[in-house]
Amino acid sequence: MFVSWPKRKLLLLPGVTRILQHQYPPDVKQQLRDAGITLNGLSNGPAICSFLLAGDVQALRETGKGWNIHHIYDGKFPHPKSTTATHAIKEGQYFSEAAGLVALHPVADAVADEFSEFAWWIREEAYKRFEFDPDHVLVK
Repeated sequence: MFVSWPKRKLLLLPGVTRILQHQYPPDVKQQLRDAGITLNGLSNGPAICSFLLAGDVQALRETGKGWNIHHIYDGKFPHPKSTTATHAIKEGQYFSEAAGLVALHPVADAVADEFSEFAWWIREEAYKRFEFDPDHVLVK
């Protein structure tokens, strides 16, 4: 109820990381238009567009605002066997990869930001669904 997943893996813009304003190549613009997705050039726009194109609608709050699109690998909470964790917004192979994104209810978004147990539950779910494990620490 508090987590919405994409339906498939999709790396929308390989090599792109978070910047203030994004431009999309013509083929990606057309793909998004064909899917009825509004181009979003803001800093997290490619991640949001990738999530939507991968087959899920961003859940809405009662206020009409969308749930937050959350990078599950946000540089926080390294695995106990590691000293670092992947930071998706800084790495072009992960920033717009739908398998590393979830839409979170605002309460769940706060929990994912504060509690390693929840963050790792989400990461384990992404591994089960998509075999997504950029830190190479999860085993099926």
